Amino acid sequence: MRVGILAVQGDYEAHADALTRLGVEGVLVRKPAELEGVEALILPGGESTTQMKFLREEGLDKAIREFAGRGGALFGTCAGAILLAREVRNPAQESLNLADIVITRNAYGRQVASEIRQGTSQLGQGQLEMVFIRAPVIADVGKGVDVLAESEGRAVLVRQGKVLVATFHPELSAETTVHAFFLKLARNGH
Repeated sequence: MRVGILAVQGDYEAHADALTRLGVEGVLVRKPAELEGVEALILPGGESTTQMKFLREEGLDKAIREFAGRGGALFGTCAGAILLAREVRNPAQESLNLADIVITRNAYGRQVASEIRQGTSQLGQGQLEMVFIRAPVIADVGKGVDVLAESEGRAVLVRQGKVLVATFHPELSAETTVHAFFLKLARNGH
């Protein structure tokens, strides 16, 4: 399996390392043609408005929507979660509208440093390590969206079909649980 990683901002190399630990090839994606031959795509953290501008300018916004329409699996972390949301608030911004969730940006405050928490998870282990960095909040989930993990009473990891969204950074944890789940989702659709 080849998994694309949007290589615009964020720690895309950490996502590549997590995939390598799971025996999967990570392919850096910066242009629509680089999506060819990948079965799944990770949209990492960074600054979401800058990333969306880049996606539009390169034609990747349309290419990612088409990729999803062909059954490609998507995984957005932090800013990537914002990009995949149906609606973004605080402030409003354009998104890809590929997951039926509403995201509120910067709702955890203006934190400067990372915060590591343990949260409940439906991924086969009780607690999951979660690294938050100026994390957005999932304010609302639509029908057909499964909440897979929570922290402090909020959904922080959700799935809709072959789209996985995390408001935290699983690539910054030594655990590969979330990436392994994404690979299973990409292969099997559930």
